[in-house]
Amino acid sequence: MRLWLRCRVLQVLKSSRRFCGSHGHLSPLPAPQKIVGTWEAISLGRQPVPEYFNFAHDVLDVWSQLEKAGHRPPNPAFWWVDGKGAEVKWSFEELGHRSRKAANILASTCGLQPGDRMMLVLPRLPEWWLASVACMRTGVVMIPGVSQLTEKDLKYRLQTSRAKSIITSDALAPQVDAISADCPSLRVKLLVSDSGRPGWMNFRELLREASAEHTCVQTKSRDALAIYFTSGTTGNPKMVEHSQSSYGLGFVASGRQWVALTESDIFWNTTDTGWVKAAWTLFSAWSNGSCIFAHELPRVNAKVILNYQFHSLRHCLTGGEALNPDVREKWKNQTGLELYEGYGQSETVVICANPRGSTIKAGSMGKASPPYDVQIVDDEGHILSPGEEGNIAVRVRPTRPFCFFNCYLDNPEKTAASERGDFYITGDRAHMDKDGYFWFMGRSDDVINSSSYRIGPVEVESALAEHPAVLESAVVSSPDPTRGEVVKAFIVLSPTYSSHDPEALTQELQEHVKRVTAPYKYPRKVAFVSELPKTVSGKIQRSKLRSQEWGR
Repeated sequence: MRLWLRCRVLQVLKSSRRFCGSHGHLSPLPAPQKIVGTWEAISLGRQPVPEYFNFAHDVLDVWSQLEKAGHRPPNPAFWWVDGKGAEVKWSFEELGHRSRKAANILASTCGLQPGDRMMLVLPRLPEWWLASVACMRTGVVMIPGVSQLTEKDLKYRLQTSRAKSIITSDALAPQVDAISADCPSLRVKLLVSDSGRPGWMNFRELLREASAEHTCVQTKSRDALAIYFTSGTTGNPKMVEHSQSSYGLGFVASGRQWVALTESDIFWNTTDTGWVKAAWTLFSAWSNGSCIFAHELPRVNAKVILNYQFHSLRHCLTGGEALNPDVREKWKNQTGLELYEGYGQSETVVICANPRGSTIKAGSMGKASPPYDVQIVDDEGHILSPGEEGNIAVRVRPTRPFCFFNCYLDNPEKTAASERGDFYITGDRAHMDKDGYFWFMGRSDDVINSSSYRIGPVEVESALAEHPAVLESAVVSSPDPTRGEVVKAFIVLSPTYSSHDPEALTQELQEHVKRVTAPYKYPRKVAFVSELPKTVSGKIQRSKLRSQEWGR
């Protein structure tokens, strides 16, 4: 975990003219340790963020030069397998060559301009990483989405984001075609496939013919880089916007300290490409000169993962949901390695973590991760004493950390509501002990976290409401020994369905939800009730149902 350029990189970044094509050698090239050290200092808030920054130009292309100059081990920058014999290995130079070709597809063939938005909905295929870097080179704002999105999900995201382009695979192309007429902003459809489809441009064919000469756009550090749709308890998913620097520079320090990466390391993250953790891996690994390993895995298979032959496994991480101490102990007993837990959100980078080499307190998610000032505050934003339960909060005043989301797009009310006093309120609750370790208590909202999938109850309730059997419903989390928690639906039936067989109706409703929204959101548990608990004003009290499920 050592790498990059000091004076020269800062000089390059401050320059108003930059080229992302065939670079000449920087003369002389500083040692990689100095280069990464410079960016780590920015990531930690010890040096100012440059006015201009572009991850493809200022990180990936620099690594390409270091690689050619012999300052990096010969391991690839990207390594992909499909489990059936196919394999891809790219050096940073090859990644640069291919991503510039991809950038020409976006800019020249598709006519996309800086600031235009493109949805990336691909499984774990090499083209996802190429398209992501191509977006950076062209200034196109990427909108990743999980490959389980349904027509309804795609339609909402395309309409809300006003995306001009989408890149996807054969599996989702029919769903996109079905709703394209309702998405007037969508004018370019790219297909990652070995065959053609009417109305689509074939990305693989275009890539073979595209020029590798491309001038990288000049992007300011605060320019938009990516948009993620994040689930909430009320309404539809919200758009979270991140900048070129918030992700591009924000993961350097955590990549070195929590992930403990070096230029010799190979990093495997099993997450879906649509989740923020995929971006976390991209930026933390490549900023530190490490290799990203990806297995296509159409769906996560624990046996495949555990049977894969990595004989030099030295560091293991976990995030997405609170780690059960029993799981930690079983993992350590069977691998001889600790699990280092980290915590963050779509809106942030790593908020809390257990850095490699630190003392782990079983059940804690670690200490605050710089440059964040993390506190436990009450509902008015006042800091609470150690041991008191409250809201996990990040200080945003008087200075807002650069590695933070810009806003909830087109939703100033939601953006304003996320802050109280000098703090951004995460929506999660915890307490901090006298040693500065944070102990997760639960979510103050109703979002369900099942096997690291964040599921908004309203999305499931809306899907159920489309079935004639459902008069009204409330969806909450329910404990599960395997997934931590699962979706449970409390349903009040329409009178005409009250005499139906409960078991058959449960299965029918589950299949209905799978068709209407992403399959992972379906209620694994269903209870038919005569009424739902409500406030005086008629609002459903999910908290009472959740407490009932968890025995609180």
